[in-house]
Amino acid sequence: MKRAVFLDRDGVLVREIVRDGDAFAPTRVEDFALVDEAAEQVDRLRAAGLLCIVFTNQPEVARGLLAPEVLEQMHQALRSSVAVDDIVVCPHVDADGCDCRKPSPGMLRQAAEQWEVDLERSFVVGDRWRDIDAGRAAGCYTVLLERAYSKCTTADACVSTLPEAVDLILARA
Repeated sequence: MKRAVFLDRDGVLVREIVRDGDAFAPTRVEDFALVDEAAEQVDRLRAAGLLCIVFTNQPEVARGLLAPEVLEQMHQALRSSVAVDDIVVCPHVDADGCDCRKPSPGMLRQAAEQWEVDLERSFVVGDRWRDIDAGRAAGCYTVLLERAYSKCTTADACVSTLPEAVDLILARA
C-alpha cells in the first residue's frame, strides 16, 4: 500500500480569496492563482515517494456559480504547473447529503481505493476545519495551515506555511 499527502486546493495550493473574514474559491480562471511555493513543495513530497492528491469541495458548481468547463480549465492549469497525481472534486452542497463533501471522508476513501493508499499512513494538509475533519475521519495525520478563517482546533499539527507543512510531513514519513 502506498502513502499519500492529500492537499486541499484553495488556501493550500491555490491562493484563497478572502472577503469579510471568509475564504472563497475562485470562480473565474483569471482569479485562479497558485501559491508561489506550490510546485516546489509538491516536488519535495513526491521525491520522498509520497503520492500527492488534491481533494477539493467546489459547491460553486452546484450553485451555478462555476461552470464545469471553467473548473476543468483551472485544474488543467494546476496540473501543468504542479506535479499532482490526481485531483478529486466534490461539486455538491451540504444539502445534497453526499459522502464526498468534506468534512465527510468520501473523497479520501475514493482516492485511496483508486490509488491503493493506506490512509492510516497518509497525511491531509488543509486550511479549514472541513479538511481536517475529513482527514481525521479517514484516519490520516492532519496538518492545518492556520488562517484567520480556519475555525479548527482538532488538527494533529498546526503550521503557518506550506513549506512548514511539508517539513513536518517529511520528518514523519
